[in-house]
Amino acid sequence: MGRFQGLLLLALVLNLVFVCNGGTTSIFVRKDEKSVDMPLDSDVFHLPSGYNAPQQVHITQGDLVGRAVIVSWVTEDESGSNAVRYWSENSKHKKLAKGKTVTYRYFNYTSGFIHHTTIKNLKYNTKYYYEVGLEHTTRQFWFTTPPEIGPDVPYTFGVMGDLGQTFDSNRTLSHYHLNSTHGQTMLFVGDLSYADDYPDHDNVRWDTWGRFAERSAAYQPWIWTVGNHELDFAPEIGENKPFKPFSHRYRTPYKASQSTSPFWYSIKRASAHIIVLASYSAYGKYTPQYQWLEEELPKVNRTETPWLIVLMHSPWYNSNSYHYMEGETMRVMFESWFVKYKVDVVFAGHVHAYERSVSANILYLVNYTEPQPNYSAFREASFGHAIFDIKNRTHAYYSWHRNQDGDAVKSDSLWFFNRVWKPVDDST
Repeated sequence: MGRFQGLLLLALVLNLVFVCNGGTTSIFVRKDEKSVDMPLDSDVFHLPSGYNAPQQVHITQGDLVGRAVIVSWVTEDESGSNAVRYWSENSKHKKLAKGKTVTYRYFNYTSGFIHHTTIKNLKYNTKYYYEVGLEHTTRQFWFTTPPEIGPDVPYTFGVMGDLGQTFDSNRTLSHYHLNSTHGQTMLFVGDLSYADDYPDHDNVRWDTWGRFAERSAAYQPWIWTVGNHELDFAPEIGENKPFKPFSHRYRTPYKASQSTSPFWYSIKRASAHIIVLASYSAYGKYTPQYQWLEEELPKVNRTETPWLIVLMHSPWYNSNSYHYMEGETMRVMFESWFVKYKVDVVFAGHVHAYERSVSANILYLVNYTEPQPNYSAFREASFGHAIFDIKNRTHAYYSWHRNQDGDAVKSDSLWFFNRVWKPVDDST
């Protein structure tokens, strides 16, 4: 496996065995070669023109219920304004939201000025325009807020992870945007820039990745999960604080769900309750993450948000020899809770190949183990993205789109039956 595999994905599914293509290993095999890094002068890394022009613009959900957005960006020449000017599509009245600016040092690297501003009290199902860089070079973007929370609200999520900044990464992100079933929000399951794979964790590669992802992340929320490549723990160069670059650059609305850490939290969006877990933070009994999840799961109101989705980085079930069994200890801690509270689907990353797993309990994802385990429903060594398209409280349609195919081609797909509103006997 080469570094930065362009994109990985894993689909973990808590669903019924009989609705799956059980035990299928795809005949598709990607080229046996390392993914190649895009050079620093690639057009996808270009700096926007103008003095102190905002760059690396990205947004995420800014509250529990989808009526706030966190806007983040970087300026290089000077701090400049940390305010965001915004207005709805059908209004000429422009408002201003002010935020905070941070910087950090990592070994011999000094960051630009990183701005985070939360826009609050937005209307549901509304297109908003926003501008950043108000004192110098101003850039304009837009986003659409989700529909009001409700049990039969349709909504479409993209799913992606382990992106990096290779030529395969570029194909993956481009392929996602060409998909005619447009994702409205990205569920990103960890491993962003892979800056830690460069000498001294070269943080310039955090900047290039931010500019690369801007074409998507500035226009639709990316829901962030931390992976092992966000750790950036390097005591050999004096960097002893885990997640330091990620923590300064990316924000999550963790306090809204009473979490004590930005690495595990929950949000509600349309008809989904989404729980984000941290595979590389402590989760043993009595730890903060354990206690938070123990309190969070009983709060999920399946009458309000029937779809319960969990994001994590390291999969619990994986028949690939790459990272095999690495998620086992977290599985032992939490799997019984997922069964008890009828989690509908778990998305994870880490393994740079695709696998959909199914069992009465939970789920795993180019060297696969043989024989193919019972929990493994479909697997193939491809890069791509997934779409999770919620139709109503009972049905959702899931599909996997590998980079080599047109968007109409689904190398794997499945109808999901909601485990609360359309349960089926797991013993079948």
